[in-house]
Amino acid sequence: MRAVLLTGNGGLEMLRYGDAPDPKAGPGEVVVDIRAASINAADYKVRLGGGNLHFPHILGRDFSGTVAALGPDVREFAVGDAVFGVTDQGIEGCYAEKLAIKAAIIAKKPPGLGDAEAAALGLTSLTALWALEDTAKVKSGETILIQGGAGGVAGFAIQLAKHLGATVITTASAGNHDYVRGLGADRVIDYNTEDFTQLGQACDVVFDTVGGEVQVRSYAVLKPGGRLVWIAAAPAGFTPARRDVQVLRPNVARDRAHLERMKELLAAGAVTPPVITRYKLADAAEAHRVSEGRHLRGKLVLETR
Repeated sequence: MRAVLLTGNGGLEMLRYGDAPDPKAGPGEVVVDIRAASINAADYKVRLGGGNLHFPHILGRDFSGTVAALGPDVREFAVGDAVFGVTDQGIEGCYAEKLAIKAAIIAKKPPGLGDAEAAALGLTSLTALWALEDTAKVKSGETILIQGGAGGVAGFAIQLAKHLGATVITTASAGNHDYVRGLGADRVIDYNTEDFTQLGQACDVVFDTVGGEVQVRSYAVLKPGGRLVWIAAAPAGFTPARRDVQVLRPNVARDRAHLERMKELLAAGAVTPPVITRYKLADAAEAHRVSEGRHLRGKLVLETR
């Protein structure tokens, strides 16, 4: 198969498009012919030096495609089924034409949804669902601040929070204000010209997808007893000064149940796929360049054909 091979930690030049061995389905696994794989911020961080990798390494955590082979004991899928999903924690491999993965953690692709859209919704929906429903337990009538609203995870979170009955505030650059309002944001703060801490202690929940100093400053807007849920880390060594709020990191476990929950929300019209920028698999380095810039709307997706 053809794949994007990370030949070592470093810059974009460490990504090489070449040949890799075809995977085989072990017990409880399927092999998927990948049609689309999404780019996540974690990917370029791994490329730069995250993780203890053996090279060449294939990046990529979420995908959409077609079942090509079944391993022993797989009963819920047939060859030819359209599926999507997210690789297990600590495992990658979606920047390729084929992937072997546990059948138990993938799901059938929603009818009428394209492969690029399904791939783009994989890890973003799992992360937002675990963060807002399972971890923050957002309730109707609460106010939530979602940092970095134009991103893939945050964009799904805006829609989910609105569906749950929350008042949604988000931060975004001026060019993305209409986009995030279209997702359901009640108030948009331009992080280039406005100080979101001027909200005061108005929020029950902050969902931080940005990290760094943004997380440090986010404590200022939480009510006593509020919850700060984060997926992007604060600066090294930072210790929150407030003891009257909860600081929570979601455990984004891979399971079919959360993918099915996303499908329910999609079928109900509560969420829609993000804006997608498409790249050929061979152009993964260019997609990484854009991702590393961190100022993007929606999701970047690699297509194998």
